[in-house]
Amino acid sequence: MNDPAPKRPSLAVWLPLGLFAGFLALVVVGLYWPADREVSSTFIGKPLPAFDLPPASDERPGLATKVFHEGKPRLLNVFASWCVPCAVEAPQLAALAKQGVEIDGVALRDRKEDLARFLAQNGNPFTRIGKDDLSQVQIAIGSSGVPETFVVDGKGIIRYQHIGDIRTEDVPLILRKLAEAQ
Repeated sequence: MNDPAPKRPSLAVWLPLGLFAGFLALVVVGLYWPADREVSSTFIGKPLPAFDLPPASDERPGLATKVFHEGKPRLLNVFASWCVPCAVEAPQLAALAKQGVEIDGVALRDRKEDLARFLAQNGNPFTRIGKDDLSQVQIAIGSSGVPETFVVDGKGIIRYQHIGDIRTEDVPLILRKLAEAQ
């Protein structure tokens, strides 16, 4: 009697196994060689674009590019009253301001009354606050969200970009970046 040739496993069996093996390989590679989580901005080393924003608050003047050409490094913080992480970073901005850091703000798509309430609740570390209702300045400086903070040297050149809220452990880094921008 002739035995028929043994059947080979079909593609339906091997395809899921191959996909699982590929997924497992990606997980292992990701565990041993994680991706770089640092976002490097193409705006670092470039001048701030020209802008002149009206005041976003009755308590502070508006913000124009010319203040970043006064010879002293300063922070440019992009924030909004409706941004929860912006409230979280408020104590760190206050601590930086208390240490003599000049902080200017760009308020995104905010109403004066909402901003006033936010600043009353969280403090106002800003020297100036410009109103950016159309996110034009935000886009022009390469900011993709709120909050974001830029170290700008005294000649108006962006030296560092901090994406996300500034946490307590970030304050020394921000101070170091400001010192480097001297």
